[in-house]
Amino acid sequence: MEKPSTARIALKWGIISAVIIIIFSVASFMTGLFKNTISSYIPFLFLLAGIIFAIREYKTLNNNFLGFGEGLGIGTLTSAVTGLVASIFSFAYIMFIDTTIMQQIADMQREQLESRGMTAEQVEQAMEMASKFSSPGILFIVGILGYIFFGFIWSLIVSAIFKKDKPEMNF
Repeated sequence: MEKPSTARIALKWGIISAVIIIIFSVASFMTGLFKNTISSYIPFLFLLAGIIFAIREYKTLNNNFLGFGEGLGIGTLTSAVTGLVASIFSFAYIMFIDTTIMQQIADMQREQLESRGMTAEQVEQAMEMASKFSSPGILFIVGILGYIFFGFIWSLIVSAIFKKDKPEMNF
């Protein structure tokens, strides 16, 4: 029996996870939920679900065996696909669909800084620094890298849980 395609499984679950994240993101932007810090962690739970489903599918297709490295690879590749698709959408959304979103985020950051009791000068310095890292291009790259990083961490954990090595045949 031939091994299942890790790329096909990762592509499938990466795209499914990204579509769910995109739907959540659109709903979040439309309702203003994105202003709630906790809502920024929810996409990483969808990523975790995608990794679990990808690793589980591979294990099932591989006669219920999964090496730690196989799981880690599938999970990380799933994360890369998810990150790429979700980041392309975010870039397009920021650049073409809702061009005001970056200003809304900057205004929210300013309010948070002011609520911490920072002086006007400190707030301006912080906002200037933040603006250097808030271009759509930088957010695109950071988005992909963030998904890969957190996906790698999730994949380590999920692979350790799902790991089941094939028994070795000694003759």
